[in-house]
Amino acid sequence: MSVPQSGGGPIESFDQLAELVASGSKPKSEWRIGTEHEKFGFLKDSHAPLPYAGDRSISAIFAGLIQRFGWTPVEEAGNIIGLTRNGANVSLEPGGQFELSGGMVANLHETAAELQTHLDEVHAVADPLGIGFMGIGAAPEWSHQTMPVMPKGRYRLMTDYMGRVGTHGTQMMYRTCTVQVNLDYASEADMVKKLRVALALQPVATALFASSPFFEGKLNGHKSWRSRIWRGLDNARTGMLPFAFKGDFGFQAYVDWVLDVPMYFVYRDGKYINALGQSFRDFLKGQLPALPGEKPTLSDWADHMTTVFPEARVKKYIEMRGADCGDQAHINALPAFWVGLMYDQTALDAAWDLVKGFDAETRQELRVAASVSALQGEANGVRLIDLARAALGLSHAGLAARGLDEQRLLAPLVASIDAGKVQADRWLDLYKGDWHGSLAPIYDAASL
Repeated sequence: MSVPQSGGGPIESFDQLAELVASGSKPKSEWRIGTEHEKFGFLKDSHAPLPYAGDRSISAIFAGLIQRFGWTPVEEAGNIIGLTRNGANVSLEPGGQFELSGGMVANLHETAAELQTHLDEVHAVADPLGIGFMGIGAAPEWSHQTMPVMPKGRYRLMTDYMGRVGTHGTQMMYRTCTVQVNLDYASEADMVKKLRVALALQPVATALFASSPFFEGKLNGHKSWRSRIWRGLDNARTGMLPFAFKGDFGFQAYVDWVLDVPMYFVYRDGKYINALGQSFRDFLKGQLPALPGEKPTLSDWADHMTTVFPEARVKKYIEMRGADCGDQAHINALPAFWVGLMYDQTALDAAWDLVKGFDAETRQELRVAASVSALQGEANGVRLIDLARAALGLSHAGLAARGLDEQRLLAPLVASIDAGKVQADRWLDLYKGDWHGSLAPIYDAASL
């Protein structure tokens, strides 16, 4: 989940909104890779979710990382809510999901090394305390009532609002984990093509990385329950953005959509001011009920942009958001999959050729099919396993063209295509077989 944005002065012209997004454009030589993943902390002896405070807690993990590994604390209202070091951040999702937002690095080997360092540091602090972490898309057993609540004002506001606008919002906030990658674009035209490919192929990512077939202690009928949750959350700010495939789409069209998404908050002097359901367009006119007469800054606009959650999101880069978290190999495979498709022009053009014939209905139905059936899903004659095989081939070729031997990080995805099974299928086979219907073993099996 995003942290408060900073560094933006007063908005003096409407054009500044799109200019902020456009300012992310950079030459290919400056393109970087930023990977984020969330994981569930738990007490090894009881399998209970990790509390915020106490001897065995998130706060204890934070303290150890600060004292032993040079992380700097980030505080809100006197509570440590995150850490920062060398361009990377550790932050908390609403239910205590422990998130690493890595620095922007030059290649996938650096991404993999950063992840290994992070996990090594976390284990050094957590293991003596009897704390474990697991990479999985949704909490397999915990109920909403058992989840801790992190001391962040943003989340208190969001929890209330989510309950009013959808059916699954608090499930997303407190009991799901994802992995995503943030990638650059060269220009408006490059952003448009990359966003369209990203949106159209998010169902493939959902299928390949599906790892959440359990929820509240039982089968949920989906291989990615995390993806199902996003379809019942808040239609005003989620989804497949069908308008992005219209001929005149660009920076301004994306900005216009974000402007029409209801606000959550305004951040002032270390506090979140309730602006739930209010309009950023009114804010621009000095007519926001939460702050009468006050006009927004670019930081306010950047904050508002973090409150939209489509399957692929544009800020000053593009975020690929459709995948469940999984094991370490899959966390590394997610950025590899998208870098191969996005950072080689031949692969990107071929990927667009692969999906440009899909209509909005097909894209949406593939999204549903991926959450239910993963690689066995199908919509309008398009089989996800065939689409995934083609996309993975293009990604492999794109990585090979970079000449850095990064394509080996795709190995778990190649194995999934060959077997026709993903992480969720593995969990289901174990649950119905060796585990005899018990989910107790999944905490060790899914440990990072």
